[in-house]
Amino acid sequence: MQLDIRPVPVPQQLRSPHPVVAKLRDDEGRLVMPAAVRRRALLILQAFAAEAERRGYRVREKPVPDRRRRGGYSYGGRHYPPSYSCREGEFEVVVEEFTYTVTVEQETPNSADPEKAARLLLKAARSTWNDRKTWTVEDQLPKAMAMLPERAAEDRQRALEQERAEAEQRARWEAAMAGAREKAVQEQFAKHLRRQAKLWCEARDLDAYCDALEHRLAAETAAGESGGVAAAREWLDWARAYARALDPLTELPVTPKPRKVEPKDLEPYLDGLSPYGPNAGSVRWH
Repeated sequence: MQLDIRPVPVPQQLRSPHPVVAKLRDDEGRLVMPAAVRRRALLILQAFAAEAERRGYRVREKPVPDRRRRGGYSYGGRHYPPSYSCREGEFEVVVEEFTYTVTVEQETPNSADPEKAARLLLKAARSTWNDRKTWTVEDQLPKAMAMLPERAAEDRQRALEQERAEAEQRARWEAAMAGAREKAVQEQFAKHLRRQAKLWCEARDLDAYCDALEHRLAAETAAGESGGVAAAREWLDWARAYARALDPLTELPVTPKPRKVEPKDLEPYLDGLSPYGPNAGSVRWH
């Protein structure tokens, strides 16, 4: 895309400034720099704000972040309110749905060289322009302004690609979740089956024991020995009833109703994906 380079007029005086520029001008805690340099910085910001609105963009204030503020305190019976001291002046420009910060500040504020200390630096739309011997920030304003729609187009494309990638990621996650749910239910069935098979084997062993006990009772009866036979037969009757109750095949088995599948039940089948969402992170890190 070819940049739309158009002139950006810079006023000689700050008359009828844009509201956000007027607020920066009147705020002694912002654009803390020598008066002449501050005046020039305000003129550059005014040129940028006015041109941005001419091109249909919105210009709005950018408050000082909390991390730049010093808390208020009281000393000697006097209260000192919260304050801040910022070298830069900045506001936001909204291009379509994207917001970009425009900042003007000294390039080397601590330089002992007055010429270097007076150099300004403009940051806008992730690009930077500096004063140099062969050009000034004012000379670079048309290029800086032209970068706004360029960046918006890039960010729009990036947002579309991100949206598409997230949709694909969600589709893969949902497919993985469906497969994991099916496997988790199948594991419930398998556990139920193994439990039934174990009970069936136990019931068969008990039946074999009962047959052996009945054979012994028959031998005792044939030998004419009656001591304890009645009590043993009572025990045999209870044992056979217990074995029948234990045997899952006394009635035709049916597929069990699966219980609710919990997220932890799905983790073994998700190959590291989280059951809590496509962006929840790998369960390996839990």
